[in-house]
Amino acid sequence: MRVIVTGGAGFIGSALVRHLVLEKGYDVLTVDALTYAGCKQSLTAVEGKTNHRFLKADIRDSAAMAEAIGSFRPDRIMHLAAESHVDRSITGAADFIQTNMVGTFVLLEAARGYWNGLDAQAKAAFRFLHVSTDEVYGSLGADGLFTENTPYDPSSPYSASKAASDHLAKAWHRTYGLPVVVSNCSNNYGPYHFPEKLIPLTILNALEGKALPVYGKGDNVRDWLYVEDHARALDLIAERGRPGETYNVGGRNERRNIDVVRRICSVLDVLVPTEQSREGLIAFVTDRPGHDARYAIDATKLETELGWRAQETFDTGIEKTVRWYLDNMWWWQPLRERYDGKRLGLDGKVEVQ
Repeated sequence: MRVIVTGGAGFIGSALVRHLVLEKGYDVLTVDALTYAGCKQSLTAVEGKTNHRFLKADIRDSAAMAEAIGSFRPDRIMHLAAESHVDRSITGAADFIQTNMVGTFVLLEAARGYWNGLDAQAKAAFRFLHVSTDEVYGSLGADGLFTENTPYDPSSPYSASKAASDHLAKAWHRTYGLPVVVSNCSNNYGPYHFPEKLIPLTILNALEGKALPVYGKGDNVRDWLYVEDHARALDLIAERGRPGETYNVGGRNERRNIDVVRRICSVLDVLVPTEQSREGLIAFVTDRPGHDARYAIDATKLETELGWRAQETFDTGIEKTVRWYLDNMWWWQPLRERYDGKRLGLDGKVEVQ
């Protein structure tokens, strides 16, 4: 099995690459532009493996994508390359439009050109997996779950750009017959997570005794998915998912943001005790504009049709995650030096707890 993974030096992408190379033994070409969130050190575990290659390239470069696909001759393309941070999209939307929309278009066209040249058997076996987010569905109220049939209602420049890329991927299937499958996932967490995101930010700030910034009152709810569970799901969707279909991937682990932060504090207080509980470091900051109240995925289709199950609960996964950060300063310390540990919203003002 020959697989191209775009964005493979990112958080979810590197977990997928490690799974495909080390667990499945596939031949993998990782394509990544190594922007701020791409970290080649996340691929240390596959360095030197004969079944892994790395290509530094931008998915918006049509010549580079056509050459990469044509020379590697993949059985599957798993497309994860994207700008993915909501806060950054609020203050700099242009990069999100270019990478997530234009880049996806370029990649789909390169894949279509390659696919059209395959023989009938190879064309039937080929798959293009477009990996997306539950944020395209907008915000839920107190009840209900996102399903594959939930109407799109994106709130941020990030989610709007991902919604657009989802529509492009599905249109390339309907119009050209390209065997595209789409996945939409809930919030991921786990090892190798870029330090600006909520969970790694909280872990590292808490270790250093810095403020733990929480937007608003911390009441926003997310469905948390351990990244290695997600990697297994993506492999399964690419292998057995039906072209033209969407599969939602969720961990069935809803938590308020404030409860996530408190749980991290309690785990750290056990593993690395201090005189005072780290909960005292929590600082509520001005809420993010357009902050969706709640996301929650109904993964029934994935579970029943393809037989996937999340192996980690939030409690088991968060302890594994905290332990990983304690044991792997070599990975996060260089990134931490470029990032000061604040939330990246429009206003970093701290409010009284």
